[in-house]
Amino acid sequence: MGSPQDFERGTEVSEAQIAVHWKEEEFVHPPAKFIGQANLANPDVVERFNEEHFPECYREYADMLTWNQYWHTTLDAGNPPFWKWFVGGKLNACYNCVDRNLAKYKNKAALIFVPEPEDEAVYALTYQELFVRVNEVAAVLRDFCGLKTGDRVTVHMPMIPELPITMLACARLGIIHSVVFGGFSGEAAGLRAADSGSRVMIYADGYYRNGKVVDHKPGADNAVEVAGQEGQKIDKILVWRRHQGQNLSTKPMVKGRDYFIDDVLKDFKGCRVDPVAMDAEAPLFLMYTSGTTGKPKGCQHRTGGYLAYVTGTAKYYQDIHPEDVYWCMADIGWITGHSYIVYGPLALAGTSVLYEGVPTYPDAGRPWRIAEQLDVNIFHTSPTAIRMLRKAGPDEPKKYKYHFKHMTTVGEPIEPEAWRWYYDVVGKREAVIVDTWWQTENGGFLCSTKPALNPMKPGSAGPPVLGIFPMIYDEQGNEVPAGSGRAGNICIRNPWPGIMQTVWKDNNRFVSQYYQKYCKDRNSKDWRDWPYFAADGAVLAADGYYRILGRVDDVINVAGHRLGTKELESACLTLTDVAEAAVVPVVDEIKGRVPEVYVSLKAGVSDGERVGRQVVSTLETIIGKIARPKAVHIVPDLPKTRSGKIMRRVLAAISNTMDTGDVTTLANPDVVEQIRQQIQGKGPVITKEGPEDVKRFGENE
Repeated sequence: MGSPQDFERGTEVSEAQIAVHWKEEEFVHPPAKFIGQANLANPDVVERFNEEHFPECYREYADMLTWNQYWHTTLDAGNPPFWKWFVGGKLNACYNCVDRNLAKYKNKAALIFVPEPEDEAVYALTYQELFVRVNEVAAVLRDFCGLKTGDRVTVHMPMIPELPITMLACARLGIIHSVVFGGFSGEAAGLRAADSGSRVMIYADGYYRNGKVVDHKPGADNAVEVAGQEGQKIDKILVWRRHQGQNLSTKPMVKGRDYFIDDVLKDFKGCRVDPVAMDAEAPLFLMYTSGTTGKPKGCQHRTGGYLAYVTGTAKYYQDIHPEDVYWCMADIGWITGHSYIVYGPLALAGTSVLYEGVPTYPDAGRPWRIAEQLDVNIFHTSPTAIRMLRKAGPDEPKKYKYHFKHMTTVGEPIEPEAWRWYYDVVGKREAVIVDTWWQTENGGFLCSTKPALNPMKPGSAGPPVLGIFPMIYDEQGNEVPAGSGRAGNICIRNPWPGIMQTVWKDNNRFVSQYYQKYCKDRNSKDWRDWPYFAADGAVLAADGYYRILGRVDDVINVAGHRLGTKELESACLTLTDVAEAAVVPVVDEIKGRVPEVYVSLKAGVSDGERVGRQVVSTLETIIGKIARPKAVHIVPDLPKTRSGKIMRRVLAAISNTMDTGDVTTLANPDVVEQIRQQIQGKGPVITKEGPEDVKRFGENE
């Protein structure tokens, strides 16, 4: 990669070569108690899923499902990169998640709903109750809305049980659902409805968040208007009421367009709708990625391959048994919620917890009270939530008598310091952790330790999951070898059942974004010539464990030295007084870009000046002088999306006196102006065009 002197002189370094300063951490072995009950405890599985047995190894996942008609070809790779899985097979996703569980588990909880208000009762839906409700809603969609197999429905709802009920009702009929995260604006939902060609949208009147009632219905009116501007007419809006018979919204219903679904359901009580046998390649859902610029990108996921992949990975990596109580704290509006709250756990007859609100409401003990009350034994959350809970209540987990056997982290790389708190304090050193790497486009996990078979390593996702064969390439397409200490672009060499089919209505974008970069021969029909480009940086240790460094966009090029922001932030978090950190690029006349650091402190810490000096010293010690920040800003909080992700794009805009854009949909929009005034002074907002790499920075969030 060149010497430090080369970097100081500004020598250009290739795009893939992100500088790596991570040190390899120690191994932590899974407890014997976990191994003794694990779904995946036989090391022979590695042989069954090796490359020699690809693609037939994936029969093991597909055979976990019930098929109306068995497939004749496991993988048809004849039209790369438009792979077809389990060709000729027919099945229904709703049947596999609901109906087939009735014989053995009809009186067992399928979903447990935890309202945010603690004085409101927690309640469970059994598989029998879920079956009844899904059938009735399917009847409404078919007979009241006139929807049929292949139609699209846009669902913009919060975390209430009616959301998975609606999804499963769509799947029962072969209607393609497009769920939009409840924290997004009505405009965002309208754009997605227009792109998908939805003429029915499904909303909720309101919900609880951070102790307040959020009026959700106004978003429906905005969505209809925006969809109309894009040329898509919305015929009907179905509105679920958070409390039956009580309207939480102040927005009036539009006659002939808006209908309270609980009123409509009265005419469909007791209806039964036969599940439609869908072709394995029929689309199950669209999941739009949430970039802040450009047209939303609809990832189109198939029925057979997707369901097989999430069922197999939920069984082997989440270790879900029917008797477990499993809580994934993600939102169903993201791919994690689709795969590992709804489809994967229910296909395994699991019990899945749905929590409506904010994990720190009314205090940081709330998750652990829920875990104790419901006897949750599998817990699944993101590094962002882990850092937030550690900041708000580092000792809270010790106060509650819950016991996790298994914990997951998902969504972004986790710093070793946060990992250790998660393991030591949250998991009480009893739980195995899987640190998973994957993406919206992928359907399910791509890298993770096998929880009973591999030791854990803080900060490293681990080896590839079964049947996945990654490689790290440099910009020229050369393989970066294991143990070299060099980073590059992580790619997957082979197709797998969970990979998206295409970008909705845009095959060219699918090919250009994910396969063009490293395609060896555009005319080849051999899947080996079509590696999948994930746009994530990674480094592969000699032991075969991958450490994910974050999006290749989230890299700061300092005098040609490419620094990954996650690594810089991780260094900041080694300081005991730092709760959260975000690193962004600032334009510099000499070096091109330099890092600037935003830090929020743990409760009770007041000496920000001292911490700022420690941050500079730590970055220089762990990374080197090249990482010295232009400034360290101690701020009251970091701007976050409603799902808890730090909006680095907004901070980069403030640091570079650019327009911060629309921040009204953030969880804490007021903090943006506080930070702006702190950094820029009390004057008017300065808006200017910044360089492309800074404007784009962090946009994948």
